[in-house]
Amino acid sequence: MYDVLSPGATLPQAATRFGDKTALVTSTRTLTFRELDAESDRVAAALIARGVRPGDRISLYAQNRWEWIVSYHGVLKAGAVVNPVNVMLTPEELTFVLRDCDSAAVFTSCEQAAGVVALCHRLPARPTVVAFGEAKDVPEGAIAFADLTTAEGPVPMFGPDPASPCTIGYTSGTTGYPKGAVQSHRAVALNCALTATMHARTERDIVVTALPAAHVYGNVAINGTFLAGGTVVLMDRFAPTDALRLVEQHRATMFEGVPAMYATMLADPALESADLSGLTRCTVGGQTMPVSTIERWQDRTGAPLIELWGMTEISGLGTTHAVRAPPVPGSVGVSLPGVEVRIADLSDVTREAPRGEAGELMVRGPLVMLGYHGNPEATAEVIEPDGWLHTGDIASMNDTGHVFVVDRRKDMIITGGYNVYPAEIERVLAGHPAIAMVAAGPVPDAVKGELACAYVVLAEGAEATEEELIAFAGESLAAYKRPRLIRFVDDLPKTSTGKIMRRELIKYGSDR
Repeated sequence: MYDVLSPGATLPQAATRFGDKTALVTSTRTLTFRELDAESDRVAAALIARGVRPGDRISLYAQNRWEWIVSYHGVLKAGAVVNPVNVMLTPEELTFVLRDCDSAAVFTSCEQAAGVVALCHRLPARPTVVAFGEAKDVPEGAIAFADLTTAEGPVPMFGPDPASPCTIGYTSGTTGYPKGAVQSHRAVALNCALTATMHARTERDIVVTALPAAHVYGNVAINGTFLAGGTVVLMDRFAPTDALRLVEQHRATMFEGVPAMYATMLADPALESADLSGLTRCTVGGQTMPVSTIERWQDRTGAPLIELWGMTEISGLGTTHAVRAPPVPGSVGVSLPGVEVRIADLSDVTREAPRGEAGELMVRGPLVMLGYHGNPEATAEVIEPDGWLHTGDIASMNDTGHVFVVDRRKDMIITGGYNVYPAEIERVLAGHPAIAMVAAGPVPDAVKGELACAYVVLAEGAEATEEELIAFAGESLAAYKRPRLIRFVDDLPKTSTGKIMRRELIKYGSDR
């Protein structure tokens, strides 16, 4: 029978408890829990019939859609390992991922299928390509998803070892080829369950989100809601006007996203007339978020905006706030139950940084990955012998155990020998009324090595000068921390989750 510590048990249990209640709403189809369970059974039966065995890796490479969700659960029911792939990967990056995890099959969209078929022909294993969409649009060499799932078949009740691999999620690979973080069934199931508990999800919740299902934050938002019997309204991709409309249309109780989503919704003209009164709480993660932006969203909606922190290597969240706990603005919360977090001294990880001082955030417990797939050297670099995982985030902790993330260690700007964190600049400038979005990064300088540059998207109809914004930052930041340059841009480079890609800023922005 299904183990309670396997995410593969989520839909069978939810179908038993909630039956014909609406589980998932997408732009093309609405499904009940019973229908989701049955559709994923068909995927599992088809995979088993085609020779997929427990432990085989199956890749999912597509935008948000109902077929993606069904396939995720079908793969788990078949006993295989899910490889959720960022839809923004280039063909070269995708080829590396499929070869590295030795994928047996790739589920993708009709629009991407021809390219996937071509690259799969160059792989030793020649993965099967399954295409979502209309059968008439499926290219030669791929199998239509609808054809794959026409035949009914028995699905064995797969009860995996909770400590065995469940998913392999690849990191962004900003410093080289991506690494595949192997997550156990226990880690994925616990993250969904503990997050649902901290955020008090219930069967009455209606959650609107555009977070990619392939991302750990998206996975937890979606499956944590299913676990509680709530309804997920899943956007194909984020657009601020559409998000506001869906929140109003469905009387959503929650919206879940990243800072850039909230910033663009706050700047959207549709916000003024949108009825957001159904919201009871929202969540934000992925990057640090200015307190001023949090306060603007809360003032507009009346709903608390719950900050959180997580990463691929822990299958989702590591810290967040309990929804009924007193708010601690600017903090990403406390550790999830059963998870240990500590702030290590930057020069000696065996020592704790003093309370209130910045150090590296480290995590230990059942959510930590099993390791990087086929890469013991990289695993040893990030997981200490005693189990502590290096996160690469600079943070501090107060006396109540609340964590305050300063920034990514590798995003630090070193100017004239001083360490400057982009998030500090972003938090301050986001408070200026003319700014809709802002990101900061380094630009080379012959004298100081690097200078801090802020890339600014102005709010609609707003005006500001470089001198004005630098002076505004100077009111709150030490002289060495304030930006030396301001570049006005129409948009900011983002990942598939909506996170700002700081490393792309230097070639993305230009002086206006």
